[in-house]
Amino acid sequence: MGAATAAGLGVAALWEAAREGRSAIGPLDVPRPLKHNIRIAGQLRGFNPADHIDADVLPFCDRFTQLAIVAGDEALAQAGLARGEKLGPRAATIIGTGIGGGDTIEAGMHNAYVAGQRLDPWSVPRLMPNAAASQLSARYGARGPSFAVASACASGTQAVGLGAHFIRAGVVDRAVVGGAEACITASGMKGWEALRVLSPDACRPFSKDRNGMVLGEGAGVFVLESEEAMHARGATPLAELCGYGTSSDAGDIVRPDAEGAATAMRDALADAGLRVEAIDYVNAHGTGTLANDATEAAALKLVFGDRLPGLAVSSTKPVHGHGLGAGGAIELAVTVMALREGVAPPTINWTTPDPKCDLDCVPGQKRAVTMRHAMSNSFAFGGINAVLIIGQA
Repeated sequence: MGAATAAGLGVAALWEAAREGRSAIGPLDVPRPLKHNIRIAGQLRGFNPADHIDADVLPFCDRFTQLAIVAGDEALAQAGLARGEKLGPRAATIIGTGIGGGDTIEAGMHNAYVAGQRLDPWSVPRLMPNAAASQLSARYGARGPSFAVASACASGTQAVGLGAHFIRAGVVDRAVVGGAEACITASGMKGWEALRVLSPDACRPFSKDRNGMVLGEGAGVFVLESEEAMHARGATPLAELCGYGTSSDAGDIVRPDAEGAATAMRDALADAGLRVEAIDYVNAHGTGTLANDATEAAALKLVFGDRLPGLAVSSTKPVHGHGLGAGGAIELAVTVMALREGVAPPTINWTTPDPKCDLDCVPGQKRAVTMRHAMSNSFAFGGINAVLIIGQA
C-alpha cells in the first residue's frame, strides 16, 4: 500500500502521525484566496510533483492524480512489482474520488471569468474523475478494467471493495485500487463553509463540544491480489481483505441514517463470514460533525449491541483531515497498520463525553489491542455507506 497525506509522503509518515496522535492540520494555504471564515486544512506541504512524475506525463495531471501516482508507486514497490513490469490484461485499476480535478476546475474558471486568459489545453484530461485511474493504468501497464468511483466520501472504500469483487469473480488476478482527492481550493472551501459543517479550530470526533470537520487532501493506493497470484510470485501479504459491505440510505441527501450505516456493517460481516465478536477495532468515519458522529454511534450500537462499550472505536480524521473521496483509502491504510502492530490509534482532541456517542473512542492516547480483524467505515453524502473488514494475513 502507499499514501500521500498532510502527514507527509508514505504510509510510514501517515501511520506514525496517527499512532502518536500528532495532527497535520495547519493554516489554510491556497492560491487566489477568498474571504475565508475557515482557515485550517490538512494539506501536503512542500510537495514537488516534478520529483516523482515524468515531464511528459505531469502536464496531464491535476494534483489529485499526482497524489495518486505517488501513493501508487509506493504500493507497487512494496508489492514487489517493478514499474517496467507491465501488469497486463489480468489487472484492474479502480480509483475513487469525490471531485476529480478540483485544482484544474478552479484555475480554469479563474482564467476564463476573471483573468480573461486562455485555458490550459489539457484541462479536460486533467479534471476528469477517471484521470487518476487512467494514469495509473498506463503507468503500470494494467490493461484490465479501469475506471473511477465517485461516491463522495465512500469513493475510496468502494473502489477497494469493487476491486476485491473483480478478483473473487475471476475477472482479474490483481487490482490497483484506492482513492485520491485534492479538494483544498479557495472556492471549494467556501462551498463547505456554506454548509456550516467545517470547524474553525479543530476536529473533535465523538466529543460533546465537537463543532465540525476539517478538510484534508491525499491519496491511498493498494495492490490487491488473489491468493493464487500472490503465492505464484512468492509475495507476502500485509493483510487479508475479508469483507465488503455497501448500502444506500435512500433518503435525505445529506443527513445520515443509522440503519443504513448498520446495514453496510452487517453486510461486510456477512461477506467476511464473521460474527461481531471477531472485530477487535473499528476505524470510524468520525467526522466531528454533530449529526454524523451521533448517527455512527447509533449504528455501531445497532450492530455491536452490548459489546460496543468494550470495543475500541477511533477516528483519525483530526490527524490527516477528512479526505472526502480519498478518506476511506487513507483510513484503510491506517487500519492495516493498526492491525499489524496491534495498536488502536487515538481519537485526538476529544474532551467531553457525549451521551449520544456512548462508545470507547480511544481518547487522547494510543492503546495496545490484540487484533484478529478490524473494520473501517465510510459514510457519504448521498446516503452512501461502505465498510471494509480486514484480517491478519
